[in-house]
Amino acid sequence: MQAEFFWRIPMHGDGRTVFSAQWNRGDWKPEKPNSIAHGGADGFTYFDYAAQVARAVELAGFDGALIPTDLTGDEPLAMAAALARETRRLRMMTAFQPGFLSPAYAAKMSATIQRISGNRLDWNIITGGSAPAQRAYGDTLPHDERYARTGEWLEVIAGLWAGAPFSHSGKLYQVEGGGLTRPLNATRKPGVYFSGASEAALEVAARQADYYMMWAEPLADMRASMERLNGMAAVHGRTMRYGLRIDLFARETEEAAWAEARRLWDTVDPDAPRKPNPMTSAGGADSVGAQRQAALRAAASTFDDYVIGPNLWAGLGAVRAGPTVGIFGSYQQVADRLMDYVEAGFGNFILAANPHLEEALRIGEEVLPRVRQRLGEAAVPRAAE
Repeated sequence: MQAEFFWRIPMHGDGRTVFSAQWNRGDWKPEKPNSIAHGGADGFTYFDYAAQVARAVELAGFDGALIPTDLTGDEPLAMAAALARETRRLRMMTAFQPGFLSPAYAAKMSATIQRISGNRLDWNIITGGSAPAQRAYGDTLPHDERYARTGEWLEVIAGLWAGAPFSHSGKLYQVEGGGLTRPLNATRKPGVYFSGASEAALEVAARQADYYMMWAEPLADMRASMERLNGMAAVHGRTMRYGLRIDLFARETEEAAWAEARRLWDTVDPDAPRKPNPMTSAGGADSVGAQRQAALRAAASTFDDYVIGPNLWAGLGAVRAGPTVGIFGSYQQVADRLMDYVEAGFGNFILAANPHLEEALRIGEEVLPRVRQRLGEAAVPRAAE
């Protein structure tokens, strides 16, 4: 068994809590006496802080970093190019919406970043989970048509990377005599880490994803989804690989980790009306994956209702936007839960925790060595007892 581990780079501020209103790192919030990397008199900007996080991620032994997207945040591909020059071996997985750039220009940009970074760029292909957010970008295509565009975009990209001359005549894209030439086409085409849970998304993933990325759910439900997608990919003669995006709350003891969850729960008024931000996948009513996450919370009313498995708590979506399930436990328990997913067939993990700088080091020191020790043991045939 093998697995690769990525860490999230915070692209819209950071702090010691999951509550973004309390974040003090970066210039996304008004400056406070305890602000860090606000770009003030010391000249230390948020880009400097992001570089510190990337270097810590590399130092902690992660294979790569996810550079996510945010409607009002910085551009991930540009950040990847900057962070590539701040690191030595760390891979950069950028959240990327194909509809925002023509395939030919995106290929040229990405190949250039491969040259800058030494072939360390990968794409987290997303297609938009909020119709209002898409319209804010100027994208008015309906949900399923966006995925059709993503599918054709990926087809064109593959042709462009194969080299010139390349032509394509499709529903949305036409290319005549294009294609990358040396030295750009000597670079590695970025891996496709694909996100999307709708039927339209699964059809594209089955044909073109290198990894299909999922948010955590009860493992039995995830296995069922994987079996179905495996069958869809087999029709195209392909074998699917899987990735998991999940937050970790790893502490010295299980009690300390659950106490953290309790502190988060104590901030929730279960009777208060919830008004998710329509510019996010949770509030945009366009993301099937977000709808599945919300369903995990639909019948829950108490803290214990959100416990959906060993060390799995689905209450994060009740206190902040994003994936709703987190792993809460001791260092060994968190490593064991990650191994549960490895044994279920997951080979890529995008992990995160606040604050991203300190927690990258904690997970790198306390959790990853335990996982990799078990992976190493699993890779060596054991003698009969």
